[in-house]
Amino acid sequence: MPTRIPDCPLARTAEQIGPWWTLEILHETYDGFTRFEEIRRNLGTPAGLLADRLSALVTAGLLTTAPADGTNGGGDGASGHDADADTGIDPEPDFEPEPDPDAGAAGRTAYRPTELGRSLRPLVLVMTAWGNHRLPPERRGLILVDARTGVEADPVVVDRSTGRPLDTAEFMFAAGPAAGPALRERYPRRPTPPTSA
Repeated sequence: MPTRIPDCPLARTAEQIGPWWTLEILHETYDGFTRFEEIRRNLGTPAGLLADRLSALVTAGLLTTAPADGTNGGGDGASGHDADADTGIDPEPDFEPEPDPDAGAAGRTAYRPTELGRSLRPLVLVMTAWGNHRLPPERRGLILVDARTGVEADPVVVDRSTGRPLDTAEFMFAAGPAAGPALRERYPRRPTPPTSA
């Protein structure tokens, strides 16, 4: 199915992410929960439905598969189990679930984020922070903290080259080189960047 607005990056991103459960599943894999039974246990998703969803994410290029090993998590190194090994924190005892007969081959598979899937992690971090900002600290069920100090982090979106926050009037959307007539009508032309000396 073609993107609804093919020259809009927001529309392309929404199409790539797809249903709400995409980020929920990716979040599990970022934290090292890569085995089918771990994901099913954590999310409370029926095995057959989860197998379909994981298959869809593999097809979309957001997850890749490998035979599940015999260790807890199988971790991807982003955080979770592997990161806990570095900090000496063991969040839970080893978990060896009974295979679910409804899961089929999916139950013997580890699912790890691809480079494309991992690139969505900053979005998950910002969305989590957005949700927490609307709750008092004592009502936050999951927080992002510095792994060494325990200080809660506050993700912001900044320009890579200058470090300036992007959510200000100093930044705007402008029609890009591939913009179609509709976008060019709605958005201004890009100001001419200064030439380097």
